[in-house]
Amino acid sequence: MFEKTFYKKLLKNSFNIPLRVKFWDGSVKEYGDGDPQITLIFNRKIPVKSVLTNSSIALGEAYMNGDIEIKGSIEDLICAAYQKKSSFLENGKKFIKYMPKFSHSVKSSVKDIQHHYDIGNNFYELWLDKTMTYSSAYFEHPGDSLYQAQLNKVDYILRKLDPKPGRTFLDIGCGWGTLMLRAAKKYNLKVAGITLSREQYNYVEEQIKKDGLQDQAKVELKDYRNIGKNEQYDYVTSIGMFEHVGKKNLGEYCQLLSQYLKPNGRALINGVTRQQGGATNGWIDKWIFPGGYVPGLTEMLNHIIGNGMQIYDLESCRRQYQWTLEAWDHNFRKHLPEIKKMFDEKFIRMWDLYLQSCAGGFKAGNIDDFQFLLFKGPSGYDLPMTRDYMYDHNK
Repeated sequence: MFEKTFYKKLLKNSFNIPLRVKFWDGSVKEYGDGDPQITLIFNRKIPVKSVLTNSSIALGEAYMNGDIEIKGSIEDLICAAYQKKSSFLENGKKFIKYMPKFSHSVKSSVKDIQHHYDIGNNFYELWLDKTMTYSSAYFEHPGDSLYQAQLNKVDYILRKLDPKPGRTFLDIGCGWGTLMLRAAKKYNLKVAGITLSREQYNYVEEQIKKDGLQDQAKVELKDYRNIGKNEQYDYVTSIGMFEHVGKKNLGEYCQLLSQYLKPNGRALINGVTRQQGGATNGWIDKWIFPGGYVPGLTEMLNHIIGNGMQIYDLESCRRQYQWTLEAWDHNFRKHLPEIKKMFDEKFIRMWDLYLQSCAGGFKAGNIDDFQFLLFKGPSGYDLPMTRDYMYDHNK
C-alpha cells in the first residue's frame, strides 16, 4: 500500500499530458485532463528506496528489465516530464542521493569511451547513415534524408571555419572520420584525427587507405591530453567530444584546445550543453556514457574565454539533434531483427530508451546542442564580416 501511495503522489504532478498508469495489482489511475496519450504499466513493484536513491537509474533499469512497460511514445513521455516543473525529472536533485564517480584519467577515459563506441561497427552501421556520423545532423530542408543532413552538417562546420587549401586541420574525437576526410578531400587540408575507440581507429585507417590519402591524412589512437605540446594546427574541430571529458577537466580541455591552435587559428567545437547549467544523468552515466557530463552554456563560455580564445559565432542546434535522434531510433527499430541476433532484449530496450529519452530531452529544452566558432588571437580579422559565407554552398 505504501509503494502505491508513493507512486501515485510521484506521478500526480510529473507530466503535462494526460497519462494512464496501470499498477502491479491491476488497478488503474488516470492523470491529467482528456484522453490519456500514454499508458505506463508497472509489471512489478519498483522499490521506493531505489527511486529515492537515484530515480533515473531505478526507473531506467526497471524499463530495461521489463518491470515497466510504456505504451505510446517514450520521447513524448520524457518531454512531458521535463516540461512539468514539479516533475521528479525536472526537480530531480531531491531524488538523487547517489551518483557514480569517475576519475577521467587517461586510462579510465579509454575504458569509458570503448564501453560505448567499441560495441561493434556492424551495430552502428545498422542505424547510423552511411557517413557513420554519430552527432547531430543538420536538416536544411524538411525532406532531407539523414544521410543528406549529415553531409549538410559536415560541410556547414567546414564552411564556418572558412579554411584555406594546404593548411593543417585536427579533429579531436574524430569518430569514424567523415569530417576530417571531407576536410582533406574537399578543402585540400592536411588532416589529423584522434580517437580512443579501437573500432573507430581501424575504420578510419581503412578509409584513408581506400581513398589514397596516406600522404594527407592520419589517425591516431590517442587521448586529447597526449597530442603533444609543440603540435599546432590552423583549424581544430571537436564534435560531440567535450561531454566526455568531465566537469573537472573542462578547463584543461579548453586550455589544450587553445594550445593546439596556431596564432589566429580557428576552432569549431560542437556538443551537448545546457542553458540551465551543467548536469549529469545517473542512468546514462551507468549504462550508456560512463563519465559523461553535460556542461552549462555559461560554464563553457567562461572556460573558452578564460583560455585565450574568443567567440565569433554561437548557434543552437537543439531541434536538429531532436530530429537526428528520431531518425536514429527509426532506423534502430527498422533493423531490430538484425540487432536481436547481436544483443539480448535488455540491451535493445536500453538503447531504445536512450535514443528516445534523449530526443525527449532536446524536444523539451532540457538539453541543447551548441556549435561554438572560436578564434585564437586579438581580432579574428581574417573571418568574413557577416554570416553569409556560412551558407554559401559554392564554397
